[in-house]
Amino acid sequence: MNKHILIKQEQNVADAFNEQSAVFDQQYSSNSIIHYKRDRVRQHVTRYIQPASNILELNAGTGEDAIFFAQLGHNLHATDISLGMMDRLLQKIEQHGLQENISTELCSYTSLENLKNKGPYDLIFSNFAGLNCTQELDKVLQTFEALLKPGGVVTLVMLPKFCLWETLLLFRGKFKTAFRRFNNQTGSLSHIEGKYFKCWYYHPHQITETLRNSFKLLSIEGLCVAVPPSYILHFAEKYPRVYRFLVKKENVLKNKWPWKYMGDYFIISLKKI
Repeated sequence: MNKHILIKQEQNVADAFNEQSAVFDQQYSSNSIIHYKRDRVRQHVTRYIQPASNILELNAGTGEDAIFFAQLGHNLHATDISLGMMDRLLQKIEQHGLQENISTELCSYTSLENLKNKGPYDLIFSNFAGLNCTQELDKVLQTFEALLKPGGVVTLVMLPKFCLWETLLLFRGKFKTAFRRFNNQTGSLSHIEGKYFKCWYYHPHQITETLRNSFKLLSIEGLCVAVPPSYILHFAEKYPRVYRFLVKKENVLKNKWPWKYMGDYFIISLKKI
């Protein structure tokens, strides 16, 4: 991909999340499905890390996960490309008195070879599709081995190429949303707070293949397979009984084929061998 285009894409992503940083926590603090997603991801991560782990977080955002894991006694190096998100994270670190547990660095995950704090780490963690904002996923993945301790774990939460809920929006006339994951060559245009950038969608196989020489797969889970995506606003509040039923159903389906490949996200963990 042309270097100028790559730089422009990263600047567009940074601009979008700079805009969102001021309202991110307020927008999503009352969203029940956002809380459900975070809880699921955290439960997944805690299965694979030891007490007082050293964690590298990519696209840390406003620091909700960094604060959570630091309060459990882990040590985090939180990175992001957005200065606005980083400012919010620094405020939270001070507010919670976690300066000893969380360090920060303004750094793109496409430039991890330039990371000042190179670890080594017990876990590399990226939540909620940050890595879908690059077409250079292979380049990012190939930097992980050098940053991890032997036996270290990578956990990524990413948007797959197919989402059942999203495709069903076809029947509500939302054709653009229903088919947006199918155009992966040039990327799908996304926007936040009026700022536009591109996203690419990935199958878990692309990750396991890139890392197959140095990592073994631990698990893949579908996230928001039966539970609807969080952008279907107020679903849990409007239909509480249906929502509770879908949560129970997802607990059954999340690890099963083909459902684990059909959610709004997938959670994948691999271990360095």
